[in-house]
Amino acid sequence: MSKGNRGFGSSLTEGLENEELDASAPSQSIMASRSQTLARLAAGKVVTDRTEWVDPARCRPWRLHNRDLDHLNEETCRDLIDAFLSAKKQRIPAIVRRLQNDPDHDFEIIAGVRRWWTVQWLRDHHHPDFEYLVTIQHVSDEEAFRVSDIENRSRKDISDWERAKEYMRALQEFYDGSQSEMAEHLKISRSWLSRLLDVARLPPEIVAAFADTHDITVRVARDIKPLTGDTGALALMALEAQSIGSERADLGTRLTGPEVARRLLKATVTKKSESVNETVLKAANGKPMLRYSRSARSGLSLRVLPKSGATTDELLSAIRSLVEH
Repeated sequence: MSKGNRGFGSSLTEGLENEELDASAPSQSIMASRSQTLARLAAGKVVTDRTEWVDPARCRPWRLHNRDLDHLNEETCRDLIDAFLSAKKQRIPAIVRRLQNDPDHDFEIIAGVRRWWTVQWLRDHHHPDFEYLVTIQHVSDEEAFRVSDIENRSRKDISDWERAKEYMRALQEFYDGSQSEMAEHLKISRSWLSRLLDVARLPPEIVAAFADTHDITVRVARDIKPLTGDTGALALMALEAQSIGSERADLGTRLTGPEVARRLLKATVTKKSESVNETVLKAANGKPMLRYSRSARSGLSLRVLPKSGATTDELLSAIRSLVEH
């Protein structure tokens, strides 16, 4: 464990050539050469003594895997489906560990959930002979997390959201909430780790503004996260998030991640009305329902706007939030 990922990765690949990871910004997989070597080993029925063809139905994803299973479908796995059909097999093995006391499954998938989903899809769609190629490892939970991270760190088909949620779970479970310790074990910079974890720390009312959580990138979170510590700004963004959600449900409007971020940030900007700095709050239907201003002399001033279509509950909820904060 004290060797970090370099020593740990070497023990997994047992002499396979390994390459150094840039700790400041993960961009190259330190398991790239491992994958190439294993691909050659898997070119036919020739496999290592720890690599087997197994029934995917006897495998299950590890509880801390980094894939959003709801996001796996024919479209998102099309590249693998086509590659498997072209090669007539899976070439790169997944990493699994053997299960005990589970009558329904023999293996737990540490890395390779998308490959597992693809093999199952092929078996269900006129290719019943496809099997799942796996390399069997004997690792603890913390080691399994690092195996998964090493294997998947540079994969572009894993979203910042998926990676951030995985890292947040691992931070609490394996590193007692210490980002410094986690960064040291993973050989990544603390600043990059902090930016990634900010994605998972966005409040749920802000996350709800996005049509797909995979649209929430590190860059999007970087722009929004600083304002979530301001209760007034957070309340304004939450109301704007409701408007965005209503527009999506009623009109089918789908905004990109950066577009949602701009809408949320713009909602926190105080607008000038006459000679008083006033802020407009919108109802769920997107129409202005309240104007308010604050000053040391007069305190909080509110104006309920006509024809907003806002419900009484919406108005009272917005007013209560302004008074409390």
